[in-house]
Amino acid sequence: MKLLQTLLAFIGAISLLVLVHELGHYWLARLCNVKVLRFSLGIGRVLVSRKFGRDQTEWALSLLPLGGYVKLLDARAHDMASLPPEDHSREFTSQNVWRRAAIVAAGPLANFLLAIIILAGLFVYGIPEPTARLRSVAEGTAAYQAGLRGGELVTAVNGKPIQSWTDLRWKTMEAVLEEVPLRLEVRQSSAADAVSIAELSLVDLKANELEKNFMAHIGLSPSRPPALIGKLSAEGPAMKSGLQPGDRILSVNGKAILDSLDFIELVRASPGETLKLAVVRGQQAFTVTVTPEAALENGKAVGKIQAEIPVAPEMTIVTDSVPVALYKGAAKTWSTSIVSVKMLGRMIVGDISLRNVTGPITIADYAGQTARAGLIRYFQFVAFISISIGVMNLLPIPVLDGGLLLYYAVEMLTGRTISGRFAEIAQRVGLAILMALMVVAVFNDFVRLLT
Repeated sequence: MKLLQTLLAFIGAISLLVLVHELGHYWLARLCNVKVLRFSLGIGRVLVSRKFGRDQTEWALSLLPLGGYVKLLDARAHDMASLPPEDHSREFTSQNVWRRAAIVAAGPLANFLLAIIILAGLFVYGIPEPTARLRSVAEGTAAYQAGLRGGELVTAVNGKPIQSWTDLRWKTMEAVLEEVPLRLEVRQSSAADAVSIAELSLVDLKANELEKNFMAHIGLSPSRPPALIGKLSAEGPAMKSGLQPGDRILSVNGKAILDSLDFIELVRASPGETLKLAVVRGQQAFTVTVTPEAALENGKAVGKIQAEIPVAPEMTIVTDSVPVALYKGAAKTWSTSIVSVKMLGRMIVGDISLRNVTGPITIADYAGQTARAGLIRYFQFVAFISISIGVMNLLPIPVLDGGLLLYYAVEMLTGRTISGRFAEIAQRVGLAILMALMVVAVFNDFVRLLT
């Protein structure tokens, strides 16, 4: 059932993104009065097709759902002599270079527009996000050296207001890529508290560490609730010790417990060890002893007391009016595109590992995970994949839309079209580059599955 849900979520997302991309090409072609012969959702053998409209455009559903195409009337592939005279002016290559460029660019732009619409809709509806409140800060980290100790609410990053932990993480990633300090505006607890400034040096955090938990590396983690006991398993170590739902754990073996995650980590690190817990129940303080039972996880023994410990961070609902949501959707799409380009550039020069290149297996896995997390997370995923498709297609690689746009840019500057021989060689080189990237992506996918 889980596999089926993952496949359906993946195929649904990819089909929507391909459909929107190709509709961008189709719509601009029709606007420029270029004849469209076929619109195919999917690639490979045509499974079913029907012809509609004045031009009798063939609308097709093809075998492989991982792509699609719009087939235009093109003198390089059609015998123009067999067509009526009125169709000759509607042939693609006879259009001026600006029209050709617009038709090619319309696909990626449609993906960006889709992302803006989805994100704006989510901002209007309201997105539940963890607040940008900090967990206790570890000594020796950049955050600790900047004076942060935990409990602070971050309200702005490098002069730009933020509303959630996601915003904080994104702005931190931008600062790392731009190699600038991280300047946080924070309040201690409520909106009435005065704002203070904490400036974090990121010189020790390199771009290639973005694939790891870079936020924790500099000392920033979202706050967690106190260590409270939830539901207990019958005959589990927690119940046998006398713990009850609602009990708050203050310390373990004399060591103060910072929050629920701190308690869980300590228990997991103590399989078979007797732990002395300082507990508060209502107004009563007392101590109990509990011995976590050992359980194997990934070949390693971890401790468990068979009790639920809530760890969900404090949440906020990020919601906006329609105009603000549209602006934020466009700004998020733009910033995500810029970060994607910078990440690609860092990969090319070797600053970031190629392990960050993901393929269809990882994308399908994320599609399934976000679908199971709810429609909001799933549509966020679709929006960011749409941005990625837009950026990818604009790369100046022959075979992609960006490669054709590069040809047209040269034509605009020189007044001459690219020779057929050069275009053929470039196509082969571009195809080889794409195949190499696909091999790397699929290899990374399998490594992630195995590890």
